[in-house]
Amino acid sequence: MDESYFDGTLLQLIGWKIVGTLVTVVTFGICFPWAYCMLYNWEISHTVVNGRRLRFTGTATGLFGMWIKWLLLCVITFGIYGFWVGISLKKWQVAHTEFAN
Repeated sequence: MDESYFDGTLLQLIGWKIVGTLVTVVTFGICFPWAYCMLYNWEISHTVVNGRRLRFTGTATGLFGMWIKWLLLCVITFGIYGFWVGISLKKWQVAHTEFAN
């Protein structure tokens, strides 16, 4: 069995988080799905599982649509759906993660 590892660096992580935060703040949160996908793509592209690198296939547009749906569900349920948003986001991430090779 091949080894699993993560080959990203701390400086890269800090840089991507700064860019993501700036984009989110400057756009008043509208581009948060883009920043989230950008950071998750960096994380996944630096992850190797059993000798196979991972790839993220999700898009900010796809996440934005989900984000709007989750926001509406939270409003309709007076915030109760907020408890499910985290798990829904994780399911979306996993559905858009695959082996690159």
